[in-house]
Amino acid sequence: MSLYRNSAWFLKGLTEFTKNGFLSASKRFVEKDLDVSVAGRSFLITGANSGIGKAAAMAIAKKGGTIHMVCRNRDKAEEARADIVKETGNKEIYVHILDLSETKKVWEFAENFKKKFKTLNVLINNAGAIMSQRDVNAEGLEKSFAVNVLGVYILTKSLIPLLEKSPDPRVISVSSGGMLVQKLRIGNLQSERGRYDGTMVYAQHKRQQVVMTEQLAKTHTNIHFSVMHPGWVDTPAVANAMPDFHRSMKDSLRTPEQGADTMVWLAVSEAATTNPSGRFYQDRRAVPTHLPLAWTHSSPLEEQKLVSLLDDLAKTFQPH
Repeated sequence: MSLYRNSAWFLKGLTEFTKNGFLSASKRFVEKDLDVSVAGRSFLITGANSGIGKAAAMAIAKKGGTIHMVCRNRDKAEEARADIVKETGNKEIYVHILDLSETKKVWEFAENFKKKFKTLNVLINNAGAIMSQRDVNAEGLEKSFAVNVLGVYILTKSLIPLLEKSPDPRVISVSSGGMLVQKLRIGNLQSERGRYDGTMVYAQHKRQQVVMTEQLAKTHTNIHFSVMHPGWVDTPAVANAMPDFHRSMKDSLRTPEQGADTMVWLAVSEAATTNPSGRFYQDRRAVPTHLPLAWTHSSPLEEQKLVSLLDDLAKTFQPH
């Protein structure tokens, strides 16, 4: 956890991003915000077979939503689907198999989805990857970048036409508080230079997701874009990727349901769309994307350049 050691932000996060932080924040939640039916609305959730992705799928399914679970492992996905159907009684739960690290496959999946389904109301970019060492996919891209940034960009951009045709369209991306101690870097997107630190790389990708969300919100004004931080959550991904952190913080970590709460609120509530598009959220509240330290800010030119670079890179993998 070198990313957070000795940082004032991490010490602050020990309370704000923990289970107790959630319980404190939840005292101001408006209960009726989530007292809604979303029957007839469709939700595509990546990484929906475990952790906060599954918790969000479960919560939305209980409200009658049609769920498209986009997962890498079929057995785990089908098992999670069975759990959701059993607990909610909602059979409108569909499994799609996709490895977001396979860039061309992301394009192909999105294009096929648009042909098969006539509507998509909400896209939730939840899946993410933290690598312990630098690895590249078959296309030569650093794997965590392919999953966390380029895959999210391609899936979102490709599905925008379908979202724009659907009522009250929304795109939600799951970021991380780690991005608060990262300044946007666009000169080393593939982590080719310097020592590879998986948690640092992940945090940089989450900063890139925030910038991407802000830029897409400016371009596609009839879709409500948001990005959120779930807090520190007790999930298999955290336990596997950051075992020391998980061990030391286990009793203070949020449940997957607590971590998913803001994701669900952004996906289904009317209240969420009263805020401007492109904002960053924590515990149902829009919060600053920077700590009060100017060094993490980047220029509008750099932020536009990120999207331009992603656009150019994405097109090289687009099926013709």
